[in-house]
Amino acid sequence: MLADVMHPLYWPFFCEENIWHLSADRETIAGPIEERRVVFVSNARRQVAMRRQRAGGEGPVVWDYHVVLLAAGRLWDLDTTLGLGISPELWLAESFISGPLEPRFRVIDAPAFVASFASDRSHMMGADGRPLKPLPPWPPIGKGMNLMRFVDVTEPFLGEITDIGGLRSLTSGT
Repeated sequence: MLADVMHPLYWPFFCEENIWHLSADRETIAGPIEERRVVFVSNARRQVAMRRQRAGGEGPVVWDYHVVLLAAGRLWDLDTTLGLGISPELWLAESFISGPLEPRFRVIDAPAFVASFASDRSHMMGADGRPLKPLPPWPPIGKGMNLMRFVDVTEPFLGEITDIGGLRSLTSGT
């Protein structure tokens, strides 16, 4: 964990919005925004088992998707218990469980993500129209809803789709 890290904007269960804000944050993370990459974590089943997550306590949690940021040679997962601004290698080694719920990753240049992402938060509304979890205090991001296009790691969209080995190779130079 970096000792001089500021506290980024955060709201539980809204990792995509947290990372959207962090992607362009020049106070929390040093370095050019153009060199940052947003990483969506999911798989064809939309069930990824992850360890070391706040929501999982001592055990693993199964997310339909998760979103993190690669910046300044570090990985920023605002939901991990491993710390902020950690090595991608540590995060990969400690976060994932081998088996049928292994992740795939969509890696997108942060400026493209910030410019194109939109969420009307409809994915967090129940059948009765009420929020499944408390909504963030800031307004929804963008116009419309394209979140699930980012989450879908089986179809081409923005960025590159890879597996753990590919992400490990991609981040070994960060």
